[in-house]
Amino acid sequence: DKDNSKGTLLRHAFSLPDGDDIVSAVVHASALGLYQLWINGEKVGRDELSPGWTSYHHHLLYQTWDVTEHLREGENVIGAMVGAGWYKGDMSFNRYRNYYGQQTGFICHMVVTLRDGSQRIIATDAHWQGSDDAILFAEIYDGEVYDARREQRGWSEPAFSAGHWRAVTTLAAETSVLQPQTACPVQEIERLAPCSIITTPKGETVLDFGQNLSGWVEFRVRGAAGERVVLRHFEVLDAEGNVYLANLRTAKQCIDYTLRGEGEECFHPHFTFQGFRYVLIERWPGTPTRDDFVAVVLHSAMTPTGHIETSNADLNQLHHNIMWGLKGNFVDIPTDCPQRDERLGWTGDAQIFCRTASYLMQTRTFFAKWLTDLQHDQTPEGGVPHVIPDILTGKCDNDRFLSHGRTHSAAAWADAAVINPWTLYLMYGDKQTLAR
Repeated sequence: DKDNSKGTLLRHAFSLPDGDDIVSAVVHASALGLYQLWINGEKVGRDELSPGWTSYHHHLLYQTWDVTEHLREGENVIGAMVGAGWYKGDMSFNRYRNYYGQQTGFICHMVVTLRDGSQRIIATDAHWQGSDDAILFAEIYDGEVYDARREQRGWSEPAFSAGHWRAVTTLAAETSVLQPQTACPVQEIERLAPCSIITTPKGETVLDFGQNLSGWVEFRVRGAAGERVVLRHFEVLDAEGNVYLANLRTAKQCIDYTLRGEGEECFHPHFTFQGFRYVLIERWPGTPTRDDFVAVVLHSAMTPTGHIETSNADLNQLHHNIMWGLKGNFVDIPTDCPQRDERLGWTGDAQIFCRTASYLMQTRTFFAKWLTDLQHDQTPEGGVPHVIPDILTGKCDNDRFLSHGRTHSAAAWADAAVINPWTLYLMYGDKQTLAR
């Protein structure tokens, strides 16, 4: 459904011999859209927003996990949750959708090695089944709508009855573009408790996490079936201390959760992320407390490499701001901002910040991955688009700055094709990226 950004569940049951005969099991998976992989009722790995954002028609990453411990003797189930993500969701300040395709898809290939040396292959094919998820809507800018009453408990477990599920369709897609993800998956990096719950002069109930971040809020709630939690994420209060949303432009950054009404319920989004310090609690059953919430910081997993601390508080705060600017804008690609209807890989921002970032984190693989997409998205004569991955070319007809082909080859922005590889060479001795 090209106009819909709901979630989809996929599952496939298979049998394995005696558990002692299973030596190892490795699974490779990817998606057109975003996905989570599940086996026998457990999510596989710690990665979020997989497979990330790339120039999908030329470069699609797949992820690999050792799943030996997830398997059992007899019947097993492998499944996936799939969402629209960057692939077909509503994107950029122009708010187009379906940039890369009109239908989400999922692909996986699991190899189970047995003690006798034989192998069992479990892969996506027409024998899988699909169903609508409890995720009624999920997009990068606008957030997620989730109805817990529609959850299908045990959907990725063997005992689940999937007789009402529908047949899947197989997509004709170019698999030669698949490449392994070698580093820097987006993951939960840290958790922050709210500093306070405040009431604004207008009477709004607001969570303050004390730090601007990229990620999402995880919450615990009790209430009756059909009651709702509605959270709006934002960055700053206005001069009077009230909620300020204007800098989000059209991005809603809203989480809308409908309770199933069975004791304590715990939830966090699946296929979106927010840029925020504050959260407006628009709806909540009962009275919220600080203990009901935690902010989950998401960004690409990189090894910290440099830090500075001085006797000057202002200088320390400047360093802190730079570090959190990096964390907030390194969610799979180097972006300009994490909150409004943009979050694009502007080449000018990436080239000016690349060397600073490389002192703070090990960014070699992060930038090398992004530069692969820059290479793919260059124009035939070598022009460098303003954003990588490029979703502006051909989609800016009504923009007075970017119409008539003005979406590539600007001074400073296009220099990313030279400055970023050169910086990786200076910082890491990376001749491979420089040569490419």
